[in-house]
Amino acid sequence: MSSHAPLDGKVAIVTGSGRGLGLAYAQELARQGAAVVVNDVDEATAAEAVASIEGEGGRAVAVVAPVGSTETAKKLVQTAVDTFGRLDILVTNAGVLRDTVLWKMTDDDFDTVINVHLRGTFTCVREAATYMRENQIPGRIICIGSPTGQRGNFGQTNYAAAKAGIVGMVRTWALELKKAGITANAVIPVAATAMTATVPYFAAAVEAEAAGEPMPAFFRHDLGFGTSDDVAGLISYLASDAAAGVTGQAIGIGGDRLQVWSHPEAVATAYHDGGWSYDDLASGFADAAGDLQSVGEKFPPLPEELQRPAPTGR
Repeated sequence: MSSHAPLDGKVAIVTGSGRGLGLAYAQELARQGAAVVVNDVDEATAAEAVASIEGEGGRAVAVVAPVGSTETAKKLVQTAVDTFGRLDILVTNAGVLRDTVLWKMTDDDFDTVINVHLRGTFTCVREAATYMRENQIPGRIICIGSPTGQRGNFGQTNYAAAKAGIVGMVRTWALELKKAGITANAVIPVAATAMTATVPYFAAAVEAEAAGEPMPAFFRHDLGFGTSDDVAGLISYLASDAAAGVTGQAIGIGGDRLQVWSHPEAVATAYHDGGWSYDDLASGFADAAGDLQSVGEKFPPLPEELQRPAPTGR
């Protein structure tokens, strides 16, 4: 590891970092000099992640536990301090999916996703921020959001609620932690994962990655869709001293594209003397509101050369 790496001497926790995006974040933070607390619910997976970091000359330790509870949050922070002497960076990435339409979604489907994503982010950030404030460490809080939380997505009531809630919490934490010099940001990644691997629209990109070939420019540039490693650079940047002035932001990244998402702002404003009655709204809402906002993500048509036949069979 370089003795002049930007995160040299820093200590990071990355939840849900046994595989996929979380593993890419943990490996990148280690490459940039940080010691990393890896977290996963599976012991063998967590051990492999630690070995992959140590194999590149980095330092890592595993905490095998599901996020959500205050107990796990305390264990993560305590492990960082006991093993590496401090905590500077928290990346809340752990998540689960229980996708189904509203009228089929059970209480357990909803509660499980909210507990891991939303409550798990809250408990881990609360514990890390408390430690950072008490020890006067200008730390970095990086929470992982999703385009679903920004735009909505069919079949993801629970996930959309959690991810939108995370961005709302980040904006609040940026205000509350500013005086302590602690930044809080949300990252909105778009990358090839186990979930996107099953979507026919992304088949050509997934095929290219599996073959070790570059993804077609349409995916990387036009869609901002790439690999897990394409997201990791933003994580290490936000974790560094170079990003001390960046806080309260929702930042999208994927492939070759970087985006800063706007905070919600009123797009149309109208006034009516005496307030708005039903009759006023029934006759004047369309003029007052203008073009209504769209929901969901809109993808451009796939170029013909990137189209793949729909899977057949049962």
